[in-house]
Amino acid sequence: MIGSSSFLFFLAAALVIALTPGPGILYVAARTLAGGRGEGYASVLGTGLGGFVHVTAGAVGVSALVLASAEAFTLLKFLGALYLIYLGIKTWRGARAGPELGLVAATGAARAFREGVLVEALNPKTAAFFLAFIPQFVDPHAGGVALQFVLLGVISVALNTAVDAVVVHGATSLRARLLRRPDLIRRLRQTAGGIMCVLGISLALTRRPA
Repeated sequence: MIGSSSFLFFLAAALVIALTPGPGILYVAARTLAGGRGEGYASVLGTGLGGFVHVTAGAVGVSALVLASAEAFTLLKFLGALYLIYLGIKTWRGARAGPELGLVAATGAARAFREGVLVEALNPKTAAFFLAFIPQFVDPHAGGVALQFVLLGVISVALNTAVDAVVVHGATSLRARLLRRPDLIRRLRQTAGGIMCVLGISLALTRRPA
C-alpha cells in the first residue's frame, strides 16, 4: 500500500482541493440558499454519493473508457450541463412565484438528494480529477491497485463531503438572517438559480482531457 509520507502528502493535497471552491461547493451553497438547511444537507449526501459513482467507475476502468472516447465524454458533459441549467431555470422561476415561497424548501430534501447525485455523477470533471490525481498515489508494486484507488477515492469524497457540510452551515446562517426580508430571499433564490446556470455553462465548455 501507499507509504506513510506519500499518504500524508495525499491527505494534504486532497484537503486543499476539497477547500477550493468548485462546482460541488457552489451547487450545495445554491441549494442551501434556495431551500434551507434540509435541502443543503440532502444535496451534500447526493453529491457525495455521486462522487462514489466516479470512484467505483474509475476503479473498474469505466471512467478511463469514457475519457478515451470523445463521443462518450461529450454526451456525458452536455447531459450534466443541461441538467444543471434546467435546475437553475426552475429555481429562478420558483423565486418569482411569490415572496412567501422563499421561506419554504424549494424542492424538498428527497429531490435535492436525487438531483445532487445526478449533478455529480454526470460531471466529467470529477471523473477527470480522480483519474489524474489519485493514480499518482497508487503503488502498483504493492498490489491491489483497484482497492488502493477505491480507498483513496473514498477519502477524497469524505473530505469533499465534510467541506460541503461546513458550507451548508455557513449558508444556513446567512439565510436565517434574511428570513424576515422576503425580497432578499427572492433575490437569493434567483442568485442560486443563476449560479446553477453558470455551472451548467461552465461544464458545457469543459474540454476533453488530452
